[in-house]
Amino acid sequence: MKQDHLFTNKPIIDGQDVETSDTFSAVSPSTGRAFETVYRSGKAEIDAAVASSQKAFESWSRRPVKDREKFLLKLLNIVREMNEPLAELIAREQGKPIAEARAVDIVPAADTLRYLSRKTEELLRPRPVEYEQILFAHKTGSFRFDPLGVIAVVTPWNYPFGIPFVEVAACLAAGNTVVLKPASATALTGIAIGDMCRWAGLPPGVVNVVTPTGADVNHLIEHPAIAKILFTGSVETGMHVMQRAARNLTGVVLELGGKDPAIICEDADLERTATGVVWGAFVNAGQSCGAIERVYVLSKVAKKFTELVVQRTQEIRVGDPLNESTDLGPMTTAGQRLVVEEQVKDAIEKGAKVLCGGRRPKAKGYWYPPTVLSDVDHTMRCMTEETFGPLLPIQVVESLDEAIALANDSEYGLTASGWTRSKRIAQRLAEELQAGTVTINDHLFSFGEPTATWGGIKKSGIGRSHSVYGLMELVNVKHVSVDLGDSPSMPWWYPYNESFHEFTKRAFGALYATDPKEKLAEALGLVGSGRFFGYVKVSDIATKLGKMF
Repeated sequence: MKQDHLFTNKPIIDGQDVETSDTFSAVSPSTGRAFETVYRSGKAEIDAAVASSQKAFESWSRRPVKDREKFLLKLLNIVREMNEPLAELIAREQGKPIAEARAVDIVPAADTLRYLSRKTEELLRPRPVEYEQILFAHKTGSFRFDPLGVIAVVTPWNYPFGIPFVEVAACLAAGNTVVLKPASATALTGIAIGDMCRWAGLPPGVVNVVTPTGADVNHLIEHPAIAKILFTGSVETGMHVMQRAARNLTGVVLELGGKDPAIICEDADLERTATGVVWGAFVNAGQSCGAIERVYVLSKVAKKFTELVVQRTQEIRVGDPLNESTDLGPMTTAGQRLVVEEQVKDAIEKGAKVLCGGRRPKAKGYWYPPTVLSDVDHTMRCMTEETFGPLLPIQVVESLDEAIALANDSEYGLTASGWTRSKRIAQRLAEELQAGTVTINDHLFSFGEPTATWGGIKKSGIGRSHSVYGLMELVNVKHVSVDLGDSPSMPWWYPYNESFHEFTKRAFGALYATDPKEKLAEALGLVGSGRFFGYVKVSDIATKLGKMF
């Protein structure tokens, strides 16, 4: 198979292509056929990549933040220049339509690069802290945000460019170096990220890309030189990653998917809502951890809403992902399509009705039509287990209370959406829905917003990506205290003699008594104690007396 795109098909270690003895095939989900050979990494390549990143960290972490911002801007320009071949590669290797590849993979990466190239210095600037304890009034405190080291970024196939690039960019902005492990099903797109980092002039070793599988991935996760692991994938694999990482107490950020609900209220704009829900359910063939995977619609509007959803779904143009007019391409893997088929079968056996779709076409490749189910409930797998495919089950409910209760009746908590025109209802949904992100009258878009966090609760994961909170996952939040006073000792140091006991008793009363007279008496006693003068500057404390009252 001949390499016929602009990017390498080999692991990238220390700035160089590495040709290994093992290979695997890149398969087009449109045809089910291999279209290129990819070189497989093993333990030796992982060790070399980690060592390269360790070495590069020594200098990269010391670069001024402004310098790192300049590299991110260079990367943005490379993404801009290469967006067309990138979109084509994503469509070919992962299966989403080429226009969608631009919109949901490349644009979020570009927005993140633009944001971090402008804002990283501000976001990571040391922050002063004013001590609450007045006896520390002479000290100055601050928080620094120092890079951690080598970050292992392990990413899935559903957003093969957007997810890893957003995470790699944040790692670089924070001053870390990266070993990226893309999903095997979309390894070429992941390797392309490494290529683009080279083209942007990043020093060798700052970003390495490896392509291991099976037990060799464990070798990366368990590597003692890895400072943190960013993993996106299934709950089962995420638990496995967490267990492996615990062997070295390596920190983890886990984004593990969802079973995201949408609540359709009686006052919703049904035309707009149906259009938004259909997109939220079927974008990327439903292979999004934040996709709408269950709908709860109030009975008063259920018939009209369901009719509109079916109409919109039947209008989706399924076809070649390289065709500009295609709305929905194939699923990425045969195994994931089987999950969808099993959930549909289970639902039908338990009384659900197929309103459209529901049958695998005879075409080659991993195709499955956008499918809408009605008459569903929580006894069915399609309402409780993650689907990760083009399936939209709709359950009718009698009240908003019931809708919220059912939406929260899940082991997942990534995103949720409510569809209403009422500010009061929107506020209630925002407060009561159990999720990392709640959106009103839209869904899933927030992954593309660099200032919005991404992550969930329950089994949807641990930690956050995106925004300043995502950056905080990638730094050591270091507290720094400076005391340049000239006192010979602090009053709480040894020896614990009579004057020490007098000091602590008086200080406790002065600080924590609630009666003003008692507080004043204790304060005067504190000032007169032998441990006060010569140890504590009265002038410094005088400026903070308000904290005592």
